[in-house]
Amino acid sequence: MRTLFLIPARGGSKGIPHKNIKELAGKPLICYSIEAARGVTGDENICVSTDDEAIIECVEKTGLKVPFVRPAELASDTASSNDVICHAINFYKEKSIEYDNVVLLQPTSPLRTSEQIKEAMALYRDDIDMVVSVKENLSSVVLFKENDKGYLEHAFDVSKGVRRQDALKMYEYNGAIYVINCKSVLEKGMGGFEKIIKYVMSEESSVDIDNMLDWYFCETLIEHQEK
Repeated sequence: MRTLFLIPARGGSKGIPHKNIKELAGKPLICYSIEAARGVTGDENICVSTDDEAIIECVEKTGLKVPFVRPAELASDTASSNDVICHAINFYKEKSIEYDNVVLLQPTSPLRTSEQIKEAMALYRDDIDMVVSVKENLSSVVLFKENDKGYLEHAFDVSKGVRRQDALKMYEYNGAIYVINCKSVLEKGMGGFEKIIKYVMSEESSVDIDNMLDWYFCETLIEHQEK
């Protein structure tokens, strides 16, 4: 089974300018994902999809060749991950390189490891649409809604109690690892996926950098781990 490791990194980041190449604990953010991918496969199977020359320059300083410049229409605020994935798959198809699945590694998850990628890949089968990394979510305990009388009530059934150990088990995507069936994404898109298997990650390794608070928190975790 042949796997493409895809790292999407567009240049237009509004929350944190130049986020993908900004140094996190002394290293450009995108380099964490490149190193994680390199711990699983060779450079020939790693593709950084970007529209930005500065990102290309940063990536190629690591020795990894960027195979194409992503079209502008796939780097806008409205472009979807699904479009970016299909573009990469079709790019290689045109070069007669057929991949069975794609491992999507978003640069905003720098604490995900090569070992975790391998574990997620081990759950993949060719009869499913995707394996996706998740973290546990306690929403069933802490989420409330306002009823028609203006009072708060639990959003989920808490008849078994509200202790953490009694809570309805729920999960949320953490954005770190997606192992995607190429045939599925080309034929029906990620929005049409029905056969999805979870890969559970810890809270610490699930950090997803979206703003500067996330950035400082992640940097602190890395510095703590190094010590």
